[in-house]
Amino acid sequence: MKRYQNWLLLIAVVLLAALPLWLVEKPAADADGKPAEIFAGADNRAKDLIGEIAPAYQPWFKPILEPASGEISSLLFALQAALGAGFIGYYLGVSVTREKMRRGTQHEVGCEVGHQARLEAADQKKIPDAD
Repeated sequence: MKRYQNWLLLIAVVLLAALPLWLVEKPAADADGKPAEIFAGADNRAKDLIGEIAPAYQPWFKPILEPASGEISSLLFALQAALGAGFIGYYLGVSVTREKMRRGTQHEVGCEVGHQARLEAADQKKIPDAD
């Protein structure tokens, strides 16, 4: 049951992030006739500035998948950032747990060795030397 619950929560989070971007109404076009974007980022501004500085510039490659709007681009960027943060958090959690388990194992081994040494010392005191 726990496994299905995790998948349902993951789907719910993705839907909560994606649905508002699809349901939002687009604003009217700006003065230049270009459709206004709600979440315009620095990439578009840089592209426009490069177009002003070097009008003959040709990009080196074309994207494999062109998002339909800036909102979807923002969603994909946020999703990429969230996955990266989740991976880093998972790795750090596993590393800390491994270290704690390693230290706990060493402590147990150290306790067993110390206990064994105390038993041997006690045995040596009880058994007189046969020299």
